[in-house]
Amino acid sequence: MSLVRVHNFSISLDGFGAGEGQRLDAPFGHAGQALMEWAFETRTFRDMGIHGETSGSLGVDDSFASNWAPGIGVEIMGRNKFGPQRGAWEDEEWKGWWGDNPVFHTPVVVLTHHARPALQMEGGTTFHFVDADPVSALEKARELAGGLDVRIGGGVSTVREFLEADLIDHMHIVLVPIVLGRGERLWDGLERLEQRFDVESTTSPLGIVHLVFTRRGPR
Repeated sequence: MSLVRVHNFSISLDGFGAGEGQRLDAPFGHAGQALMEWAFETRTFRDMGIHGETSGSLGVDDSFASNWAPGIGVEIMGRNKFGPQRGAWEDEEWKGWWGDNPVFHTPVVVLTHHARPALQMEGGTTFHFVDADPVSALEKARELAGGLDVRIGGGVSTVREFLEADLIDHMHIVLVPIVLGRGERLWDGLERLEQRFDVESTTSPLGIVHLVFTRRGPR
């Protein structure tokens, strides 16, 4: 069976994966870009056209960042990762933060309680808007993945819900040396999570720590 994976998911020292007050000009709320600055200079992110198209840095951070795409056939994301709107869609003009050619190049399942037609973009990305619990959403994603792995892209509540449902096989968490103080915490309600996984850590010259969680035994 295909794996369920999380990659490049950044959290602060106090466990927040997003700041407070998300809005159109602040996708991570009051955290700004601090959670993702480590990634913006890597070759992987530069090749995606994020924060420039010049060649980026290699090394340990790029090594982890580059694992994001290989073997992935679909992403599952929460409504708040797709955009800042809440509740019923005010309009269907919003097509995500990533422009006409999003970085995914696969189907993307967007979890939402509000129906919307599928949205086909350039480069092979199609957003499918689904009202489903984690188990049902994963079934839908696997139908779209063509036998490849499923990536849980976030945001925080989506990753946490899939962890609570014990559906994640591999998870790469980036511990960033900042304190946010408020926002949305990843670990709440996940006591003893470490007992399900083998955990390895790798430090970076930037002061961040890459944590890799690998499921112990079959699911």
